[in-house]
Amino acid sequence: MSTRTLVSPAALARPRGRAVYWTVFTAVVVLFAIAFLFPVYWMVTGAMKSPDEVAQTPPSLVPKQWHSSGYTDAWDLMQLPQHLWNTVVQAAGAWLFQLVFCTAAAYALSKLKPAFGKVILGGILATLMVPAQALVVPKYLTVADLPLIHTSLLNDPLAIWLPAVANAFNLYLLKRFFDQIPRDVLEAAEIDGAGKLRTLWSIVLPMSRPVLGVVSIFALVAVWQDFLWPLMVFSDTGKQPISVALVQLSQNIQLTVLIAAMVIASIPMVALFLVFQRHIIAGISAGSTKG
Repeated sequence: MSTRTLVSPAALARPRGRAVYWTVFTAVVVLFAIAFLFPVYWMVTGAMKSPDEVAQTPPSLVPKQWHSSGYTDAWDLMQLPQHLWNTVVQAAGAWLFQLVFCTAAAYALSKLKPAFGKVILGGILATLMVPAQALVVPKYLTVADLPLIHTSLLNDPLAIWLPAVANAFNLYLLKRFFDQIPRDVLEAAEIDGAGKLRTLWSIVLPMSRPVLGVVSIFALVAVWQDFLWPLMVFSDTGKQPISVALVQLSQNIQLTVLIAAMVIASIPMVALFLVFQRHIIAGISAGSTKG
């Protein structure tokens, strides 16, 4: 069966056709690379300009004089180590809670087939239809006065961790992946005497590394970039994450220092993506195939 392509094999076989193809291909790749990398370059070099040069019109592409003091001032004046640590604690806890409970719930709905499982899954997916802004007030009232035990979770990382567990999208993503695991594999584990929990730990989770990597990235990025919810639950400035601190402490800070702080705050997420990009691509492709 022949496959239709934008450029025919006959055209690619000719020297002129190959030259045109590779010229267009290279130009498109370069344009996309510039479009994505130029904002990063602008931020990194903007922090190294003087305040007057950042504000000048037209802007300069290369700093006239390179100043590294913007990064050192941002590190000290904006207390970045403390706020970055707060963010790491909040993101790591939300990731761990979400991975444990979402994985357990997805495994139960996919393989254990509980009573009214489809109704429960439908109710969970229905929460995706509710705008996130509509849930802010109920969530705040809940963490401010936790039901049954009547304690406040304000200024406590649990106020970030517990709401993050209820992530319908990640739960559905995990369930869809578990649905594709062959039943024969689980039955073989049952014959060998493995219980449900042992099967999950020794069989299902090792096979699910790609999708677990994707869910981990989603969970960490969601907490790292969140602004409104941490702003509401952390009135203590010493416990605020980096996303809130950058806004709260930027009132009397020079623009170059603020740009430097944003560059430093974005480094962990960029590094995380670069390290785990293979797992992300593998997880996305794993969800498209069965078996």
